[in-house]
This record gives sequence, C-alpha cells and structure tokens, in this order.
Amino acid sequence: MSVAGTSTAPEGRDARYAPAPRHTGPGLDPDQLPDGLVVADARGRVVCFNAAAARVTAVPAADALGRPLEKALPLEDLEGRRWWQLTDPYGGLAIRSRQPERNLLLPGGREVLVSARYVRDEPLGPVRSVVVSLRDTEARRRTERSHAELIATVAHELRSPLTSVKGFTATLLAKWERFTDDQKRLMLETVDADADRVTRLIAELLDISRIDSGRLEVRRQPVDMGAAVSRHIQAYVAAGQRADRFLLRIEQPLPALWADPDKIDQVLSNLIENAVRHGEGTVTIDITPSASPREGEDGENAATSVTVADEGPGIPEESMNRVFTRFWRGSKRGGTGLGLYIVKGIVEAHGGAITVGRAPAGGAEFRFTLPVGTPAYL
Repeated sequence: MSVAGTSTAPEGRDARYAPAPRHTGPGLDPDQLPDGLVVADARGRVVCFNAAAARVTAVPAADALGRPLEKALPLEDLEGRRWWQLTDPYGGLAIRSRQPERNLLLPGGREVLVSARYVRDEPLGPVRSVVVSLRDTEARRRTERSHAELIATVAHELRSPLTSVKGFTATLLAKWERFTDDQKRLMLETVDADADRVTRLIAELLDISRIDSGRLEVRRQPVDMGAAVSRHIQAYVAAGQRADRFLLRIEQPLPALWADPDKIDQVLSNLIENAVRHGEGTVTIDITPSASPREGEDGENAATSVTVADEGPGIPEESMNRVFTRFWRGSKRGGTGLGLYIVKGIVEAHGGAITVGRAPAGGAEFRFTLPVGTPAYL
C-alpha cells in the first residue's frame, strides 16, 4: 500500500522503522488529515502514524513506526478485552473487510472512536494492510452534553406552565359553581397565557432542530423593516411601556428587502425584548442601508442593517463571544437562554450576519445585517 508521507523499514529491520519523510509531491500528506490515521503493512507493522494519531494517542510517531500494530496502538474494549486479539485482522475470517466505528480505550482509560479497514489484493485473499481511523470523543461528548442540557432546560421550563394549566383546569372542573365569573376569567386567562408559553417553547425546540440540521426554511416576501419595528414598539406601549422609551431612526432610502416576515419578527421580538427587560434608559433602533455581508457581492447598499441598543450595564467583555451560544443568560436568570442562538441561526439562514458590542451610551448593542435577497421564483 502506498501512503504519502509514510516510511518503510530498511532491509532486516523489524523493530523500528525510520521516521516518515515529509511529503512534497502532489499527493496528500497524512498529517493534513483531521482524523488520526494508522496504517499497518502485511506483516502487521505500522508504516503510517499521522500527526492527528499522535495527538489522539499521545504517542510520538517515531515511537509507533515499525512496531507491531497491537503494541503501537494497544486498544481495549469497554470490558477490558484486548481489541486486536478479539478482531484478529490478519488471521480472522477472510470475508471481513472492515470494523465499524466503536468506542475503545487507550492505555490510561482515554476513550477514542476507532474504525478499521482491511485491504486485500483480491476477495478472500490475505490482508495486505490494515487502515485504522481514530477520532477523539470529546466533540461527541460536547454534543451529547449539549443535548442533555437542552432536554433538562426545556423540561424545567415546561414543568411550570403545565403545572399551572393542570392546576387551574382541575380546580375549575371540580369547583366550577363556587367561583365568580371574574375568578373564572382570571383562571382561564392564566391558562391561556401558559399555553402560549408552552407553544413558544415547542417552537424554539423545532427552530433549534432545523438550525442544527441546516433545514431552516426561509420563505422570502417583501418586508418593510420600519413598519415591522414600529409594530413591536406599539405593542410594548400598549402593554404599558412609556412611548418615549423607544427611539426609532430610519435612514432613507432603504433597499427593497425580501425576507421571511415571520422569522424577522422573531428576531426583532427577541432583540427588543432583551433591550427592554435587561437594559435601561432609551431603547434605540436604527435602520440603515448597508453593504452586503456576503463576500464578493457588489453594491454599497445591497443590504439593510438594524441596530438595537440600550443604556443599561451592557454585556461584560469576557462574555461577548458566548452571547450567541446555547443557554447563555447573562447575569440574570430566567428564560431558556436559547433566544439569541435562534436569532443568529435565522439571520445566517437569510445570508446575513449579526454582531454584539457596546452601545455609545454604554449598554448592549446588537446589529444584524440582511442582504436584500430575492425570492426563488424571481
């Protein structure tokens, strides 16, 4: 088997091979691969041990080259059995061509993901080489931890409204005649609000699933960004906020914007709500024409930018790089901590970009930019 960047042993030398020469030809250098690569020849001795394999196993390549595969890469299954003795790649069944990926243990108990391929010159022939792929399990563990945290967070957030809904409905069913109409209305309004909260949580879960899988759909329509922001401000004023707490500034002319109106409303709702709840003073929203965030796209005013700023304490500098990650809640508790993660996913699904920084008045400033876009049928 010819592998770029590998070495072969001098005649009569079996215990150790010379260090692998650096590859300078047009082929691929194994050290460029993101996963660990270990290759053993027909005699079971290691002829390739790339940089990723050395990193994952903490074994220098020079110490592994030329050694028997089972000694250079001593692996055990989760029950403590030696993997190479179990699988017997050179003396096992001739019909086997591979070992599927599985969790195995390195000396010291470190867990790695291992898969193997048996290379033969002809079907049922002897094994000419064994190619082993190694991957660190840390990335998978992070994903699993993130999923577990998501389940725990959503379960906790669902418990409160569902308990409320169950309590009020059970009370009304059992003691309907004992309550006045005003008391019944109050209970039903609470149930209605809690049902809306559950609906929002389920919508967040669906959004996260689509963002993570790259399946978030954007149905583009003409969007009047100024009118959209004005609707949100009017809703807050109707709910009791002072009208002078909001300052909306629009720089004309704005380019015609095609975007998903429902998802843009979701972005605006989250950013303005954060400014109202966690910020102080005036909430300033600036809408301006902007250069497109897409690389290589011409046009000075090929996008629309929206900036939402407040005059509160702002976001600590050390937290800036975590604002758009899952479960970030800042210094105040409450909520799922998923809103800004979803906002970023929606903006990027439109081909846009979002940033966070410090506002001129010292508070938090969020700025997202959307390319003008066009619907698919145009």
